[in-house]
Amino acid sequence: MNNYLMGMPDLQPEELAGIRELTANMSESQQAQFFMLYTGKRKKPQEILLLTCLGFVVVAGIQRFVIGQVGMGVLYLLTGGLCLVGTIVDVVNYKRLATDYNLTQMYESSRMVGA
Repeated sequence: MNNYLMGMPDLQPEELAGIRELTANMSESQQAQFFMLYTGKRKKPQEILLLTCLGFVVVAGIQRFVIGQVGMGVLYLLTGGLCLVGTIVDVVNYKRLATDYNLTQMYESSRMVGA
């Protein structure tokens, strides 16, 4: 399992704890399948930060679309990032946005593996 974790830079503590908990009772093949699924879905916090900063210049709310919050993305798009206040809040909380998204994807990947 440590080999898989080494390939996942900037893991947040909540993610690491969740991965250890979910993979504890998995077989080697299930762990391999889980990590393959999860690494494909996982978003790095820096990606969310970059997309949020692009919201100031290009399209407000793009970070919300990327993390699957389509309703908030449309709201940000139509209101200019809630008059930029929401975009500023997202810049401050980008790690939390990424971690919440990643935890959701982690549990979904675990269900797909059958653990």
